[in-house]
Amino acid sequence: MTNVAQMVDAPASVSSAAKLRTMMTGLWPSVLLYSTLLVAAILALKLPGATDYVGADNDDGMRLVEVRDFLNGQGWFDLMQYRMGLGAGTLMHWSRLIDLPIATLIRFFGLFLSPERAEVLALAVWPLSLTIPSLWAMGLAGRRIGGTFGMHIALGLTAFLLVPSNRFLPGAIDHHNAQFALVAIMTAMLLDENYRPLNYAIAGLAAATAIAIGAETTPFVAAVCVVVSVSWAWEGEPFARAAKAFGLALALSISLLFFGTVPPRLYSAVTCDNLSLGYYSLAAIGGGLLLFAATFASKANRLLRFTALGGIGAVVLASAITIAPQCLRNPLADLDPLLVKLWLDRVQEAQSILALNRQEPFTLGFYYSTGVFALTVCVFRLVCGDRVRVHLVLLFLLGVSLAIAAVQVRGTMFSNLLAILPLTLLIIDLRRMSAGDSENVAAAFCYLSTVLMSVAAVWGLVGGLIGMQVENGESVLQPASTKPSCTSKSSLAPLTEGPAGLVAAPSDVGVAILRFTDNRILAAPYHRNQGGMLTELHIGLAEPREAEAFLKGAGVTVLAFCADNPQTKELAKLKPDGLYAQLEKGVVPAYLKPMPTPDGAPIRFFRYVPVGS
Repeated sequence: MTNVAQMVDAPASVSSAAKLRTMMTGLWPSVLLYSTLLVAAILALKLPGATDYVGADNDDGMRLVEVRDFLNGQGWFDLMQYRMGLGAGTLMHWSRLIDLPIATLIRFFGLFLSPERAEVLALAVWPLSLTIPSLWAMGLAGRRIGGTFGMHIALGLTAFLLVPSNRFLPGAIDHHNAQFALVAIMTAMLLDENYRPLNYAIAGLAAATAIAIGAETTPFVAAVCVVVSVSWAWEGEPFARAAKAFGLALALSISLLFFGTVPPRLYSAVTCDNLSLGYYSLAAIGGGLLLFAATFASKANRLLRFTALGGIGAVVLASAITIAPQCLRNPLADLDPLLVKLWLDRVQEAQSILALNRQEPFTLGFYYSTGVFALTVCVFRLVCGDRVRVHLVLLFLLGVSLAIAAVQVRGTMFSNLLAILPLTLLIIDLRRMSAGDSENVAAAFCYLSTVLMSVAAVWGLVGGLIGMQVENGESVLQPASTKPSCTSKSSLAPLTEGPAGLVAAPSDVGVAILRFTDNRILAAPYHRNQGGMLTELHIGLAEPREAEAFLKGAGVTVLAFCADNPQTKELAKLKPDGLYAQLEKGVVPAYLKPMPTPDGAPIRFFRYVPVGS
């Protein structure tokens, strides 16, 4: 009987395994499996040490403040942050397209949970849910260039890229994770070598959405437009339907998003850090002209098509020079030199590769090595004539992304993503070579080495180990401090006990004050708030008598002094006779009245009372 049972169970087991293998050849089952494993890994690695349900980045806290304002009745088109900066407030450059789904989740979970628990759950669900479209797009791209095995390699490498990233952690509600998914989608659509119109329409929609969400992806979107336009000029009629679909989708989508998210009073304004007349007009003109050219010139010879494409480029360039000449340079070029020195130069994600090499050279491998490796692979493949269109597209997109990353390290998020695809093809070929000659140790070594070098985290680990050796064996991973921070809810509690007013605090503390209290703040780390940030810096740098003039002129009611804040330390060092340096020494001017502070709190508060009042 036992033998009979074994005979019955064996075919069933084989059948189940065969069904599982068959199911894993499908895109969506594979994406859902990898997404489940990825989310489980993120939660297992990050939740045990989590101290807050909001991401560590200031932008995550600021996004929550913006969403709360929206839920409390602030209008869809009203993007003012009334509690930040000088005067009436600061006009933010973020999009309601990200506020809306987060607000919807909070409102939904609030139907059966307390307000705080609804926020906790919504802020966890949103970033984790974005792993699904990201993995779907990369899995689709991998399958298009490398079949089922390519799909699984791309999914695996993407999962390894996202696990150590802080963009998809619970609480990471800034827009960078959505941009990551959109870049993956655009890339996957461009790799459709059958030129199906639907895929290129999706690429056009994703391009318009990326522009509407944030200006960081604008150079990449421009690169996508170049790829589609040059493909049409080269291919002609076979690519005509795809080009028309892309141009029409881009022009229509950007129009809907412009009129649907930009306040009517700002229709004629040109700003370079968000969707405005500048980016709208260029995208609509470019998309419309591509649609027109693909409709009427696709049957012309290649020379005439490239001539038409040159004409489109000339019109777009002339439009840029006429409508938005300021957007042809760095949007932060007009930032005050003092802010550049004391703020921007200290923001890691805004550092160039040269600055990073000076400050944290052992992180270069994590940020850049995978992208450079993939770029080299693309060049080698093109020299060999292997999958020319695929590698040419990836080379161009990857090259643009690496150029952006060389200027600002935040761009490495996209270059590391795009690197996955050419490396997927390389891994497929090396595995085939290794499997074909199992006795060839060199082939096996090359295969395993390539797999390891395709994971950015491996480069980061090696860099960290080298850094530890250089630093005399001291671990670069320091234990988390148990001391309350200047931005914790408990440290800021004194601000909730009196009437709300205007608080002058270091910019890194400002967002936490908005989140935990009803007060207004002078400074927060946003370039549109230059006036507020500069005023706070001058308060700290000025001698106590001069500092009072700044406090009075800005209408400050409370001064927050965080001695541990890096910017505060730098101000005290720059001006030993300045207000912050004096407060650090315990010298308090007569116009600053100490407020009660919790025991052990690293931040002190002083109520400003004009002398003679």
